[in-house]
Amino acid sequence: MLVRRRVAVAGFLHETNTFAPAPADMAAFIQGGGYIPLSRGEAVLKNARNVNLGIAGALDFARAAGWEVVPILWAGAIPSAPVTRDAYETIVAEIIEGLKNCGPLDGIFIDLHGAMVAEHVDDGEGELLERVRAVRPDEPLAVALDLHGNITRRMFEHCDVMVGFRTYPHVDMAETGYRAAKALQAFMDRPEGWHKAMRQGDYLIPITWQCTDEEPAKSLYAMTFDLPEKVETASLFMGFPAADFAECGPSVFAYGWDRDAVEACADRIMTALAAAEPAFAGTAYQPEEGVAKAIAIARDARRPVVIADTQDNPGAGGSSDTTGMLRALIACGAERAAIGCIHDPEAARIAHQAGEGARVEIALGGKSGIKGDAPFTAEFIVEKLSEGRVHATGPYFGGTWLDMGPSACLRLGGTRIVVTTNLAQMADRELYRMVGIEPEKEAILVNKSSVHFRADFAPIAEQLLVCTAPGAMPLSPASLPWKKLRSGIRMEPLGSEFRPEQ
Repeated sequence: MLVRRRVAVAGFLHETNTFAPAPADMAAFIQGGGYIPLSRGEAVLKNARNVNLGIAGALDFARAAGWEVVPILWAGAIPSAPVTRDAYETIVAEIIEGLKNCGPLDGIFIDLHGAMVAEHVDDGEGELLERVRAVRPDEPLAVALDLHGNITRRMFEHCDVMVGFRTYPHVDMAETGYRAAKALQAFMDRPEGWHKAMRQGDYLIPITWQCTDEEPAKSLYAMTFDLPEKVETASLFMGFPAADFAECGPSVFAYGWDRDAVEACADRIMTALAAAEPAFAGTAYQPEEGVAKAIAIARDARRPVVIADTQDNPGAGGSSDTTGMLRALIACGAERAAIGCIHDPEAARIAHQAGEGARVEIALGGKSGIKGDAPFTAEFIVEKLSEGRVHATGPYFGGTWLDMGPSACLRLGGTRIVVTTNLAQMADRELYRMVGIEPEKEAILVNKSSVHFRADFAPIAEQLLVCTAPGAMPLSPASLPWKKLRSGIRMEPLGSEFRPEQ
């Protein structure tokens, strides 16, 4: 006989770069960035349909399993500096109040990131889960998490199962939510004998080299598919190496009904992660060096050369307004080149005020105070204007509607620049098309992204390059001014160990 389960669902997502310049306030969660906007009650069910988010996959499973879903609240904001105290406490209080007053439940599903830091709380998710347990101590609790989660022992303690993405670029966010909901169902059906295991790694991994389409991550994540009998699920988290608190770093989790099998599974994946340490490496270029290489490749190419402006990745807390790569394109005389997105609301306003075809002098970008960066002042041609409403249909955004606000294509010589009012990383070709740029027709594309852009751009790319212009997310975590890491963790693969000042 089918038992109809009553399950509450909620979500609160933020990936925090504690070294970034701008915090996530309440307005950031209301707008949503690359996520859906803040949604309450029935709006969660409506807004989370047909998008690539964990909550969407969980709701798909809920419909298939016949759950009675109790939607509380879902909120997410683009990565940035820590979440403000006001935003954190406002959203958490609403989630807790909703769970406290929603009546009897069989289970709880929460969509989280795993690397949230607030102004007053280092372990944002651990604090939330502890508060959930204070009002709901007994119900089975499952959490879907980002591959970049810095998962803490506090989080592990307060939930029954945690399930993480297996892909970077994150094309499986919805699928992960489905798997987490499925694991919750398994635990609700058979809570007796459930066991869980946690392991933490001892080195930080640069996000640029975490791509699961390449080694060593490709083989490591294959291990989370091939699970022994009586292990329900296992996850590997690479960690987000720009959150300055003790438990920043990679981790492994396994769950199931046999203690020995679960422990052995966690050990096997962690052993493989330790052995892979030397392989987390790659080649990166200085801005003009990378552009010159791209120009040389493009001479004989039929497809664009795509460059990752990795250190100004807004998907990792970058401001998406640094000008190092733009300067390199102009200095090298690049033709048929495009760069995006440069987040500059004032420049977008000036362009809209001037109109298409106008010539305007603008001090573009460079306004976030990044060391070694400055506005790029020039006379640009306003080539195309847009209101910035984008249906991002590529594999990463997965059909999400993005509101980039008033946007423009500015042209300087052979380079065209996507300028936006709102913030999202260049991980979808529609962000170029929004302002009249056909990415397939360009010789060089410079994307303010580290890895997510690969999902939509690798299929059209002649070659992918990585460049390191100034930005808030250094390629090497070892270059960040750490203060709170746990003693002994290596700050990059095969790098020096962190030792707190005495």
